[in-house]
Amino acid sequence: MSLWQRWFGRYGAEARRRDLDDEIAAHLAMAAAERETSGADAATARHEAEREFGNAALVKDVARESRGWMGPERLLQDARYALRQMRRSPGFAVTVIGTLALGIGAATAMFTVVDHVMLRPLPYAQADRLVTLSEASQTGRPGFGVTYPDVRAWAEQSHAVEKAAFYNRLSPRDFLQNGDASVRVSGELVSANLFDVLGVHPQLGRGFDEDASGLATNGNPNVMVLSYGAWQTVFHGDTEIAGRAVKVNTDTYTVVGVMPQGFSFPFDAAAEAPQIWVLGQPGPKDMLRNSDTPNYEVIARLRQGIAESAAAAELNTLQKQVVQGYADAQSREDRAVVRLRNYADTVVDADLKRALLVLSAATGVLWLIACINVTHLLLARATTRRREIAMRGALGASRGRIVQQLAVEGLMLSGVAAVLGTAIGMAVIRLSRGAIPTHLKVDMSAHVNLTILSVLCALTLLSAVISSVWPALLAARAPIEPALKQGGRQSGAGRGMSRLRGLLVVAEIAMSLTLLAGCGLLLRTLYTLRHVPLGFRTDHILVADLSIPSWRFTGMNMTTSLYQPLLDQVQQMPGVQAAGLMTEVPLGNTFNVMLTLNGEGHGMDSAHNITAVFKSVSPSIQKVLGFRLLAGRFFDERDTPSSQPVFVVNRAFAERNAPDPKDPASIVGTNLWHFGKTPAQVIGVLDDERQSSIMKPSQPEIEASIRQLAPGVSFYSVLEGNAMDIALRTSLPPEQMIPQFREILRKASPEFAHVPITTMDRIVDDSYGSQRLAAHLLEVFGGSALLLCIAGLYGLLAYLVSQRTREMGVRLALGAPRSSVLLLMLREAGAMILTGVAVGTVFTLVSGRLIRSWLYGVTAHDFRTLAVASLLLAVSGLAAAWLPARRAASVDPVEALRAE
Repeated sequence: MSLWQRWFGRYGAEARRRDLDDEIAAHLAMAAAERETSGADAATARHEAEREFGNAALVKDVARESRGWMGPERLLQDARYALRQMRRSPGFAVTVIGTLALGIGAATAMFTVVDHVMLRPLPYAQADRLVTLSEASQTGRPGFGVTYPDVRAWAEQSHAVEKAAFYNRLSPRDFLQNGDASVRVSGELVSANLFDVLGVHPQLGRGFDEDASGLATNGNPNVMVLSYGAWQTVFHGDTEIAGRAVKVNTDTYTVVGVMPQGFSFPFDAAAEAPQIWVLGQPGPKDMLRNSDTPNYEVIARLRQGIAESAAAAELNTLQKQVVQGYADAQSREDRAVVRLRNYADTVVDADLKRALLVLSAATGVLWLIACINVTHLLLARATTRRREIAMRGALGASRGRIVQQLAVEGLMLSGVAAVLGTAIGMAVIRLSRGAIPTHLKVDMSAHVNLTILSVLCALTLLSAVISSVWPALLAARAPIEPALKQGGRQSGAGRGMSRLRGLLVVAEIAMSLTLLAGCGLLLRTLYTLRHVPLGFRTDHILVADLSIPSWRFTGMNMTTSLYQPLLDQVQQMPGVQAAGLMTEVPLGNTFNVMLTLNGEGHGMDSAHNITAVFKSVSPSIQKVLGFRLLAGRFFDERDTPSSQPVFVVNRAFAERNAPDPKDPASIVGTNLWHFGKTPAQVIGVLDDERQSSIMKPSQPEIEASIRQLAPGVSFYSVLEGNAMDIALRTSLPPEQMIPQFREILRKASPEFAHVPITTMDRIVDDSYGSQRLAAHLLEVFGGSALLLCIAGLYGLLAYLVSQRTREMGVRLALGAPRSSVLLLMLREAGAMILTGVAVGTVFTLVSGRLIRSWLYGVTAHDFRTLAVASLLLAVSGLAAAWLPARRAASVDPVEALRAE
């Protein structure tokens, strides 16, 4: 027999009862036999033995208690009784379970996302000891990276740093080749000891050979380590890959190892994405300390027991000596301070982290509202069961026993709600994948793990404690005699219980107003953002973000070899009205180049430095995106490689750099030095468009014609060899164009077969970022809170009507008009609503600071939003109160008095 069957099973309990009965029977038989030997007859002996033994039932209870049998048996009894209660009152059970499931489900879903984004353990050994090191000025201005001599000085001279490694992005677009196939990968140039610093070693092959410093190598420098994803995707898990020569773009490397599954560095949400790590061997330029010295990112492992603050203090002391190696005073100032951050704090975007924390707080409020609502229901339930509870107490049940029984009922309801809530939460996560902006790295493939199960169990127990134990304690403390004497519908709990339930409703209203107001502020922000002039069209536009395999076009003009033929084919697709190229479409956030030029002519100083966003475009892009021209002209067939170089600038650039800032058109005809010794003339001014964010004003921008950029011209390789977007406007639904569009891209270059294709509308939607995510979730939270609040208010007033039936009958019998009874109930509801709104207003004003950074065009303490939310809550509350109030006014005085 198993332990469960022994303690909780039916046959185990019966066996224990039989053993105890046999033991008592044997004791009585022995006592009777002893008296029979003294001369008593059998009946008398049996009677005297039983009288001496006492109450057999009481002895059984004491014996079971002393042997530890009663606890499990009572729990089982309480569980069975709770199930009978749920079957007896299915409506009540469904309401409680549904309410708790809503709160637990929301909390589970939100914590699951937080767990996968913020709490997911890094795939490194003792990751809490990993830190990033960077340099900054005394004023806090961040530097451009760390030079190799500085990294080496920290690694060799710092006692707090056990090991330090450097790394840098290999290039913006890398392609790993296997035969004729090539796959875009994320490549990192790393020091030899990087994997040793991270505490993770290859599962196949080996890592890099290290010299005494650990930062360089004694072996072959042209070596590479593959990620598990790259090994599987590109080489199909070839176990003989170690020692094989492969190509990245046009460079040849020898594969020395494969990292374990799940490893990635830098830490990325997509752990299985193809990655490569190429050994970075310091060269002569790395040994210098001047403006031409390469800069790197640095990750270090602190020694065991060293606090981050102590390490930072030691490194900054050491840095005073390190910067003396720079001859340039400005370099010494720019690198005067060492910044140390825990690596785990750098892997999640700050805006996303803030969004998740605020939404977690909103989820907690919703869960608390659900618990309060269930507490409210269970208080009403306990009040209607006062006579039953009093009867149990009169029959000898202790308060602890009564509390246990009621708490077990609540725990079972919470358990069922937790199971249902988990299913709801996981379903919400799966359904919400499409609503997450693509640039926010939120893992929506969430699954339940041990951490989430632990939190779920804690939520279930806490929900039961908050919603069940409190009503159980109040019910168990109620006096027995009044409940037994009265009974019926007037066995209420008195004014104290009514006040308590009223306070719970007020708390629900206050918290609901906080969520509704926050939702209103974010919705007004989205409304304002959607009405901000973008400066370009978004309808019926498809955009493909091309990963350019520039190595395929080495020595060729990519404009004539790739871009123009591709553009011609796309323009010939049925339904295409126009197609164009642009290094980055507005709000694309895929590739950004800042350019510093010198200007002269028309009052511009040749020594004046001009910094602006720089883009390369085809002349037809204006027809696709509909940019508005303020002055001059856009690019056309006159602009060829052999003609004078020309630029088009935007209004922000013209207002800052034109001879007459009040007249943007005055910049037309001025020269900007860019094409070597030949100046480029400004031929047109575009109206401003939103470039990187709808919330940010336009930055100065310069556009050059793709047709004029050729090999040998500066910035040709930066703009054309790394990034390009192709956009097309169609008269057909964009979704219908994607298959043919993708096939044309595949034929142009195999690397284009799987490039991301999206619509301009989706790009704009994604640009709303965390505002849209937070607004949609708060819509759900606010709506749920409003429903729970309405349900709580309705439940309280309905209960009050049922408890005050006799009072209403007396009022009506004494001549009170029914309208006065109606107003009496509505007045009580109105008092609770006004109190809740007043308290909620304070909560709203305080919590407004949490979402201030997401707001645009509205303040955190916007009166109109708060007024609308309060009005919505008040109207909904009064609507919920109308039915109970109307029922109270329609009471038949005769029937009410007769029932009492």
